[in-house]
Amino acid sequence: MCREVWSAVPFVDHERPLMRARDLVTPFPSVTLDTPVYEAARLLSAQRLPGLIVLDAHGLPLSILPGTQVLRLAVPDYCQEDPALARVVDEEHADRFLRSLAGRTVREALPRQARELPITDPDATVLELAALMARTHSPLVAVVDGARLVGAVTLQALMDWAVST
Repeated sequence: MCREVWSAVPFVDHERPLMRARDLVTPFPSVTLDTPVYEAARLLSAQRLPGLIVLDAHGLPLSILPGTQVLRLAVPDYCQEDPALARVVDEEHADRFLRSLAGRTVREALPRQARELPITDPDATVLELAALMARTHSPLVAVVDGARLVGAVTLQALMDWAVST
């Protein structure tokens, strides 16, 4: 009987340079706490983004606003608690649930409890990025170099790179 032993250290291709956050980062739209959340929803939709970077007064990442948080704010609590109740809402009102966001800000869409911020530096490895996304349940990671936002690495970019190797 042949038994293979697998190393805990993954295979390293020394011919191929290591991928870093700086190689996957792209400029990324951002909003502030006072941005109307409907405007954020339009931005998410128009650019097909998984989320947005929320900046503080100094232009640095304060939080990540996933699209799911925008939906959480727009969908009535009773429909979130009991999805069967969403079926009893007439189609005209059901199709316009995002209009309930009028007059509300990004500040209201963010989770009430502060969570770990998915932020890293340009030297982070792909595995560090993946671990950060997994741990923070974030579809993107803000990349900051010193006191400057460089952009973000999205889950899509990370997965595209990972499956192409």
